[in-house]
Amino acid sequence: MSSQTPSQTVGPFFSHALTPSGNGHAPIAGRQLADERTPGTLIRIEGRVLDGAGHPVTDALVEIWQARHDGAYPEGSDAFRGFGRASTDAEGRFWFQTVKPGALPENGAPHVNAAVFARGMLNHAFTRIYFSDEQAGNSRDPVLTSVDPTRRKSLVASLRDLAGPPVYEFEICLQGAHETVFFDA
Repeated sequence: MSSQTPSQTVGPFFSHALTPSGNGHAPIAGRQLADERTPGTLIRIEGRVLDGAGHPVTDALVEIWQARHDGAYPEGSDAFRGFGRASTDAEGRFWFQTVKPGALPENGAPHVNAAVFARGMLNHAFTRIYFSDEQAGNSRDPVLTSVDPTRRKSLVASLRDLAGPPVYEFEICLQGAHETVFFDA
């Protein structure tokens, strides 16, 4: 009788296979999804990936995909692909330069979908990044409002008041008291 194939963790191999630009290869997807020529409001999403003890996860990979500025998901012919990958640095930090997505037609709030891959995880974790300056949309978003009200803030990126393009800060806590809400895929 055959037995079940044993589990294998999802890392650490990110800089070699999933973010190859650091190894002299063309990136599959990178941190910069948009620039000044891309329609919509240029934004930057910055954050950290933390473990259950609040320590930085230094070899995680954050992958995002999102709608365009008009709320429609990109198609193959779009210049804006809406897909990016960023590895974390020695302080667990990651960043993306993109456009702020538009609200989805089905009463959804503007958001960015995210997946987190890290050493020791048997499966990657899926979450969403909502925006703190979209309170009206957030209050009617069917996914966000289905989350326990005491945990919703773990899905909302805070707008940092700076000169220049808007910067949203988003912390991903993999477990513990401040764990980010993750969704089944």
